[in-house]
Amino acid sequence: MAVPRALGVLLLLHLASDKKNVMAVTEMSRKVCEVVSNASQYDDFSLTDTAKCFPKCTQSGSQSCDLGNLQRYWLNYEVHLVETSTKDAVNMPFLKALVLNVSTNTSKDLHFSLASSQVPRQVAEDEDQHPDRVRLPRSLFESLQGSKPMVRLAITVLDIGPGILFKGSPISLADGSSSVLNNRLVGLSLGRVRVTRLTEPLEITFAHQHQPPNMTLSCVFWDVTKGSSGDWSSAGCSTELGVNRTVCRCDHLTFFALLLRPILDEAAVKALTRISQAGCGTSMIFLAFTVVLYAALRFSRQRFKSEDTPKIHVALSVSLFLLNLAFFINVGHGLTGSSAACWVRGAVFHYFLLCAFTWMGLEAFHLYLLIIKVFNTYFGHYFLKLSLVAWGLPALIVIGTGSANSYGPYAIRNKENVTVLELCWFRKETALYVTVHGYFLITFLFSAVVLALVAWKIFTLSSAVAGKERSANWKGVLTLLGLSSLVGVTWGLAILTPLGLSATYVFALFTSLQGVFIFCWFVVLYLPSWSTASLSSGTARNDQAPTVSQE
Repeated sequence: MAVPRALGVLLLLHLASDKKNVMAVTEMSRKVCEVVSNASQYDDFSLTDTAKCFPKCTQSGSQSCDLGNLQRYWLNYEVHLVETSTKDAVNMPFLKALVLNVSTNTSKDLHFSLASSQVPRQVAEDEDQHPDRVRLPRSLFESLQGSKPMVRLAITVLDIGPGILFKGSPISLADGSSSVLNNRLVGLSLGRVRVTRLTEPLEITFAHQHQPPNMTLSCVFWDVTKGSSGDWSSAGCSTELGVNRTVCRCDHLTFFALLLRPILDEAAVKALTRISQAGCGTSMIFLAFTVVLYAALRFSRQRFKSEDTPKIHVALSVSLFLLNLAFFINVGHGLTGSSAACWVRGAVFHYFLLCAFTWMGLEAFHLYLLIIKVFNTYFGHYFLKLSLVAWGLPALIVIGTGSANSYGPYAIRNKENVTVLELCWFRKETALYVTVHGYFLITFLFSAVVLALVAWKIFTLSSAVAGKERSANWKGVLTLLGLSSLVGVTWGLAILTPLGLSATYVFALFTSLQGVFIFCWFVVLYLPSWSTASLSSGTARNDQAPTVSQE
């Protein structure tokens, strides 16, 4: 009886051990999306286990995911296939891969089929029964002849599912504004051999149904240098749109995809254009009134000639007036005329936009000197120096941008890929992001910080005198609204435009009416019937403080 009892105890211990092992494996599987512990393991089990994160990692899901490590895991997989693995093919439900040796002395381009149900395979150039395909130019391999006679090439097709892996920036994810076509990535790699700036681009053809409404197709690659965990980029890639297929041409090797991005439909573009034109036209009238009012006050008040504050307000008004005028000319003429004329219109529009941004930043700087710093603010020829910065710095930027030939035709297309609006603007995205988006962001952040300091100063003062003047709080709010129009806070609404079309309408409306707000503020400050009442708020008095320089 002792032997069977001992066997029973051993059996129970074995079952308990198996249960612990199963529980440990289950726990590891559950946490694989949080911490990629198998980052260098690419056996079938590790691949399958990590691929479970594709459906688990969602925007609204409870699963915590380390997107950076998960994405690096799949990006490094191709290096593993080329450098370490002995496999020639991988055929899994979520992953198809082909690995082969290619002579650098090849005499023709290489073509591969990317049929979703099959492992990628080499096909003849004239074999057109597989619309999804890759063409690698022979010049790619010829450029490597000096280093090695043979290279190992990996071609993978990865199904990333509907989750948030490889889906881009958080803003795009939040409103579903972009998505990867069919959730498929195509990877091309020579392992650790880095291939960039190909003289002849490679081609990837993506087959698809008719283009979805309100969306445009864009060829992109995964750029690991963007953000904390990477993002999609179109640098070095061009897109050739077709009815049922799109051809991507790129000058490097990595992971590629066809990205669906929202576009404005024709009705929305026309509505936004009309709102902007109506608002800009109204602003031009009120900005002209501001300049006329300043001239009248300068003529009637001797002291008004020496004050810098109204001069800065008027300079901002002039820059906005010229910006609105350039906008009307640019939108009204479209792409008519020669390419040189289009270049000039784009440069002029860019120049006055930068001038307006600069004067808004200088308004904030002047506000800082008057209300925050207050003491020791003497600058010789103060307004002259501000003018040199406001009109001169944008000129230098435009000259540099123009020398790089960055200006040219710019088109907005509708859901049928038909152009609904054409104007002369930027034809190089990098120049647009650096000289417009980047420049605006710097001035806007500075203005926002100054305005926050002014708000703190206003409401601190209001609380100190609350017993004497109960209306101080609402006057402080009105003062902040007036100052906001000067420093261009309404332009900050551009940050909200990715949230939807309604935010774009709000941005277009308030930005185009900035001239009206400036006129109202000027009237409140300087007309006799208004200035006495406005001075009781305290802040308006600071805005009318003596000039910080003597010219």
